[in-house]
Amino acid sequence: MAGLRLISDARELEQPLDAYSRVVTEVARTLAPSVANLQVRRRLNGRRVSGGGSGVAVTPDGYVLTSAHVVDGADGGTAAFVDGRELDFDVVGTDRLSDLAVLRVSADDLAPATLGDADRLQVGQLVVAIGNPHGFAGSVTAGVVSALGRSLPTAEGRIVENVVQTDAALNPGNSGGALADAGARVVGINTAVAGVGLGLAVPINDTTRRIVGALMREGRFRRAYIGIAGGPRPVPPRLAAELGQRNAVEVVEIVDGSPAAKAGLRPEDLIVAVGGAPVSSAGDLQRLMTEERIGQKLTVRVVRQGTPVEVNVVPEELDG
Repeated sequence: MAGLRLISDARELEQPLDAYSRVVTEVARTLAPSVANLQVRRRLNGRRVSGGGSGVAVTPDGYVLTSAHVVDGADGGTAAFVDGRELDFDVVGTDRLSDLAVLRVSADDLAPATLGDADRLQVGQLVVAIGNPHGFAGSVTAGVVSALGRSLPTAEGRIVENVVQTDAALNPGNSGGALADAGARVVGINTAVAGVGLGLAVPINDTTRRIVGALMREGRFRRAYIGIAGGPRPVPPRLAAELGQRNAVEVVEIVDGSPAAKAGLRPEDLIVAVGGAPVSSAGDLQRLMTEERIGQKLTVRVVRQGTPVEVNVVPEELDG
């Protein structure tokens, strides 16, 4: 058939698959010593129960990063590494809004993972997930970045902002494990399975590095909170030039009783600025919710049904 070239040599198919396999294999080989299988102890209704999850070593001297929900209510546990060591851990600090937690084990020779920058990720980029689904230690899956800047409502009514969506297969037990780029740099901490082929990870970027540093030093990260879930959305073309920006954050959900609810923010509002600072992504909004904003009136500029409106919000301190 004219214009149709049939591939007759199997090697033409094997070469890209081999390259893909080499990348995944190298990422797995590099990161496997850094990923721990967590067994978590907690008390529930007077009974001691256990659960599982994953963690990522981030310093040689015992600091391990995981998901806050993995160790919520924990009174300790063990971290098992591929070299056969099973080390008791203590919870150093948690930040529920980012769903990050820092643990500490008694060791000075862990193999710390190299942290990357999720702000450089692109949709379609190859990523590799390493964790312990259903207790199967060191399980590796691969996929692509499906979307960026998502928000994740949690069962507790909180919102995890700016998460990375991937189609790398995740299952219970993957939470707290590593999401890595092709260079074996950890660009996310796997946090949830939202459906078949839909995994979510907390991005590793400047904001989360600050959070992790504060958890290591002080056991907590103080932040302001307004209580919305949202995602990026284009500003209507007729207003984009007037406002000086093309994108905003659409309010998808509002937490009951939150500062946003008290101020009268509504679903479908497009947030374009907070305190005079432009907002075009969930990450922008999260970066503005600093300790200094707690209790301070903020003017939030939104587009509501095609009309710019200003709403005054007083952020509160996020509890826990």
